[in-house]
Amino acid sequence: MPSGRPLTRTAGLVGWTPLPDVVEWNEEAGVGAGPDPARGAVPQPHRRRSGFRLRDWRMGTKLATVLVIPSLAFLVLAGIQTRGLVGQTTTLSAFAEQVGIGQQIAVAVDRLQHERDRTAGELAGLRRAGTGADRDAAVAALKPLQAATDRAVADLRTAAAPLADADAAWRVSYSEALEAYDQVVNIRAAVAPAVLSSDTVLSNYHRSVAALLNLLAEPSPGGGRQELTEAVLRYVQLSRVKELSSRIRAELYAAARSGRYEADDQVTLSDLRAQQLTALGAFRVAATADQIRRYDQTSVDPAFVAATRMEERTLPGSGDAKPVLLDAEQWWTASEQRQELLRQMESGVVDDAVRRADDASDRQLRDTLLVAGGIATVLLVAVAISLLVGRSVARGMRQLRGQALRIAQVDLPLTLERLRTVDRPVGAIDVPPAVIDSQDEIGELAEAFVAVHRSAVDVAVEQAMMRRNVNAMFVNLARRSQVLVERQLELLDDLEREESDPDQLENLFKLDHLAARMRRNDESLLVLAGSESTRRWNRPVGLGAVLLAASAEIEQYQRVRHENRTDLHVVGHAVGDLVHLFAELLENATAFSRPETTVRVVVEPDGRGALVRVVDEGLGMSPAALAEANAVLAEPPAADVSASERMGLFVVSHLGARNGVRVRLQAEGAGLVARVRIPVELLAEAPAPDPGQPAPARIAPGTEHAARALTGPVAASGALAAPTAELPVAGWRPAPGQPAALPLSPLTGRPLGDGPDAPPAGSPAPAAPAGAVPRPRPARAEDVLTPAVAGPADGGWFSRQGPTASPLGVTPAPAATPVTGGTNERGLPVRVPMAQLAPASVADRPVMRHEPDPEAVGGMLSRLYSGVRRAEAEETTEMYPPRDEGGRRQ
Repeated sequence: MPSGRPLTRTAGLVGWTPLPDVVEWNEEAGVGAGPDPARGAVPQPHRRRSGFRLRDWRMGTKLATVLVIPSLAFLVLAGIQTRGLVGQTTTLSAFAEQVGIGQQIAVAVDRLQHERDRTAGELAGLRRAGTGADRDAAVAALKPLQAATDRAVADLRTAAAPLADADAAWRVSYSEALEAYDQVVNIRAAVAPAVLSSDTVLSNYHRSVAALLNLLAEPSPGGGRQELTEAVLRYVQLSRVKELSSRIRAELYAAARSGRYEADDQVTLSDLRAQQLTALGAFRVAATADQIRRYDQTSVDPAFVAATRMEERTLPGSGDAKPVLLDAEQWWTASEQRQELLRQMESGVVDDAVRRADDASDRQLRDTLLVAGGIATVLLVAVAISLLVGRSVARGMRQLRGQALRIAQVDLPLTLERLRTVDRPVGAIDVPPAVIDSQDEIGELAEAFVAVHRSAVDVAVEQAMMRRNVNAMFVNLARRSQVLVERQLELLDDLEREESDPDQLENLFKLDHLAARMRRNDESLLVLAGSESTRRWNRPVGLGAVLLAASAEIEQYQRVRHENRTDLHVVGHAVGDLVHLFAELLENATAFSRPETTVRVVVEPDGRGALVRVVDEGLGMSPAALAEANAVLAEPPAADVSASERMGLFVVSHLGARNGVRVRLQAEGAGLVARVRIPVELLAEAPAPDPGQPAPARIAPGTEHAARALTGPVAASGALAAPTAELPVAGWRPAPGQPAALPLSPLTGRPLGDGPDAPPAGSPAPAAPAGAVPRPRPARAEDVLTPAVAGPADGGWFSRQGPTASPLGVTPAPAATPVTGGTNERGLPVRVPMAQLAPASVADRPVMRHEPDPEAVGGMLSRLYSGVRRAEAEETTEMYPPRDEGGRRQ
């Protein structure tokens, strides 16, 4: 056989053949032939899966990684983009909210300007007159204005409450504006007494107005929003124009109430007018065309023109002309109308900025939501597509893995086990198709698995057929060898009966025993081939007789000592296998123990079953060898070359598994104990003796107790308690000067080894000559288990005489005239069922059998083997030689 090629486990008994090169089996995956320790193959240890090795990741994990990593990268980039959009949306939303309270700030500024300008005039009037009535009038005039300012600031506080979490710059400006207004509230009490200068009082108003204007200019839309920045700049510049116009009104109203200009009033007015022109120019630059048009329309309003003309009269003239003092009430009325027009213009510009800010915030929010929704949609679609593709791949791989594991772990082992145990021709074995019908690489891989499975099954079928043919050859060779051994034993019986020389008789005994062992080896070969033994027994047999028959099958059975404490019987169909099993155990016990020691066979009840212990004092076994032997006994291995090397252990394992007998080896002292547990299914009640059956005629005088072995446990135990060392074996000779008292069979009551020359039952026994010694013959299993009967047909065991028709060996003579039921249409007699049965109480003398002519037997065997070969050519699994009329195999 070529080396280095895998062997299949399906060879069974024989026929270990290499697989073809195209069919390589993966031992690590558990498919095909596993590692065989008997051949020195050591299985590779399975490496633990590590989560840090990419190659150890499962397919689902790899697919998930391929899906998750790009998705995470996309999410990171999309998150960055979305975060920027959300930041812009937040900024614009805060900008819109800050611009939205511009109306409240503008109203508060307008009310504060109104209160400041009136306070400036009242302070100038109080300093001019200084009476109590004037003070009361001033307080009464300022009180409504102060209340209106307080209401406007309160509205501002309410509108600014949602902006508590606005940006820090806006919150600082808002805090400064409130603090400045609080100073205005505190300074109001100093107006009526006029204890403080006008500049001190009005400066607090100026700071408060400036703080509110700074708060109005604080909103910022962020970078890249120039149109929103210009929108804020427009209403801020217009508010400054209105503020400067308000301060000019305050200066002129204070001069009108005091009746004169102060030394620096003209300088202050000139500076204010210059700032007003600058602010108006900045507004016109930043304002839209519509806003410029509206301002131009406002500037030509009659009220606006009247106030402007009155203000122009206060301008210093050429030369020494002094500025004109205006009438206080007229100026206040005209300037108040102009301020109202500017207030309306300011409100429109602020509304336009608020609208632009809201539109930008809404547009940015909409864009952010669209981008975020688009990102989420793209991500969901990508994930869904990836999941579908990944699920398809994973499902295909999972189905392929399931099919491969099912083939490797279920289908193929079951097929191999079925083919390993089959004993008949095997037809085509269907291989299930691939579970994946796709046309991609996974589908092709599934088809490849199916092809490998089909190839493996085909090879296994071929090997099973080869094994079956080889087994059939072994069975036929073993049967032929058995026939030859039986003929050899018959010839040895004839030679032993005719031989009188003790030395030659001893050699014949040795040859007889060797032939008996050859017959047992043939039976072991049948077990090796998976066939059953040809020796049968149709009645229950005592367990002690079975053990004694097993002792008779071994070479050194003189060393065996039986201790039977039971009266158990074994069913007939298991007798042959148990004899063979115990013979192998006893052979092993005697072969591996010292010659001067004994081997004890102890029978004990074990519940409803029986326990047989075979105890020896031999070499023993190492723990590893003992564990290996017990593993073989527990689970019969497939037959191979090692089975022929350890034939006994293999045969015991298979015979035990066939009959449900459990065998286990244990170390005890220096030797071993083989514990054999016989189940209750193999035990039966003792067969009832036939009261009409005559006593055996060949019971030796003085051995009547052996005849009672069939009736009670005590007698049976006593029969087996006799020493077996006196059984005739090769080299056995009677003691000098003493007749040889042969041991008796526990079933038959006749001396073991007594020749078959006794007279028929019922005839007077011839007188033995004086001093005659009974001629011994080697003890065999059939001598122990065959009942004592008269005539040559004393058998039930497979023997040269064959089984008897009667349980005790008495075959009734056929009726002299057959009973028929007439003839049929072809003229043949019609059989009457059960009409030929003889009465059970009638025990006629059996017809004496004569040995057939050897030449006739040889011709008959030649014809038989020719038929066997023809049957083998017709695929017959097992062929048995036909039985003749007496039940003997030819």
